[in-house]
Amino acid sequence: MTLSDLPLHASAKVENVQDLHANDAIARRLRELGFVNGEEVRLVARGPVGGEPMLFQVGFTRFALRRSEAARVLVSSTGGVA
Repeated sequence: MTLSDLPLHASAKVENVQDLHANDAIARRLRELGFVNGEEVRLVARGPVGGEPMLFQVGFTRFALRRSEAARVLVSSTGGVA
C-alpha cells in the first residue's frame, strides 16, 4: 500500500520510498523529512479540493504532501486509527 492510499486518521509504518530515477531529489527529500523504514506515519487531514494536499504526521512534525509525492512512500498498515 502507498501513503496516498491511507485512510483518514489511520497510522502505518514506512517501508520504503521509491526512487523514480537516479538522484531522485523528491525521494531523497522525503527520506530527509523522516519518511524512513520503520517510522510511524499518520494521515491527519486532506485538503478540500480533490483531497490535496494531504497532511501527514511523522513523530511530532506535520508535512503537507501532494498525492503524487505520497504515492512514492510504501507503507504497511498498523491498523491504528486515532
